[in-house]
Amino acid sequence: MSTVFILADFFEGKATKVTFELATAAARIGDVAAIVLAPIGQGAARAKTLTNGPITSIIVVENSDFQDYGVSACADAITQLISQKSPVALLVASNAFGKEIAANVAVKTNSGVITDAVDIDSNLTATQVIFGGSATVHSKVSQGTSIVTLRPNCITPDLTLSSATIENIALTISASAKKATVKSSQAPVKGGRPELTEANIVVSGGRGTNGDFVAVEAFADSLGAAVGASRAATDAGWYPHSHQVGQTGKTVSPQLYVACGISGAIQHRAGMQTSKAIIVINKDTEAPIFELADFGVIGDLFSVLPAATEGVNARKS
Repeated sequence: MSTVFILADFFEGKATKVTFELATAAARIGDVAAIVLAPIGQGAARAKTLTNGPITSIIVVENSDFQDYGVSACADAITQLISQKSPVALLVASNAFGKEIAANVAVKTNSGVITDAVDIDSNLTATQVIFGGSATVHSKVSQGTSIVTLRPNCITPDLTLSSATIENIALTISASAKKATVKSSQAPVKGGRPELTEANIVVSGGRGTNGDFVAVEAFADSLGAAVGASRAATDAGWYPHSHQVGQTGKTVSPQLYVACGISGAIQHRAGMQTSKAIIVINKDTEAPIFELADFGVIGDLFSVLPAATEGVNARKS
């Protein structure tokens, strides 16, 4: 049976949900081998968090160069593993790090790459939503190893217990991957809310908030949701750019997306329209985002959200 590589994704030393989504997609194609790239002494602990999903084997590579040379060293290690193991595909999380890894590995292995896929089937045909969601494309890599980045939350993960074998491999990072040194880095700070791209529920605010996100945040907290923002809101300085949802921000595909005071410009729609269910709250009946809505509320978000928050909290208690 063919082997498919996935690059395991970690936060604070633990495998993230997107890792198991990648494994679930990869299992359609063949045996799943999860690659764990870690600093010296951290590989075994990270591998122990890969106890779920259809993972057949875990390949652990520990090397201090991953810290010193970043993406370049990681891509070099994966390239060497592809040369040794000849997988039919490499699946990576479609985040900033994953896309950079995918591009580097594609160049090093002379392979094709597909980014921001929302699905992949057993014959390696990937599905993408493009042009701001106005078109769906089915594509397939025609040369080398199929390298595909998958958006988080597009695939329901198989979380059954696994009993994968663990293989420790020592690799020497090539000199060509050491031409730029990482001088400093800062790990992302995890707050009390879910990470935006992995959240099952996202509540976003836009120009209609007038810079006041209190009601948006309160409603998000009642649902255990992440908070997002439109480009208009982040450009105005009302909310951090790290929370921007859209073509030039983050792409999300939650089970539920609640758009509050967002008109629905194509830039924003491109980042959220693959959400499973979309609720729109807007007092402008002509707002384009209503075209995407599964459920729409015509009203002032400052009246609607507090009432909705009270209702949710009452149900919870």
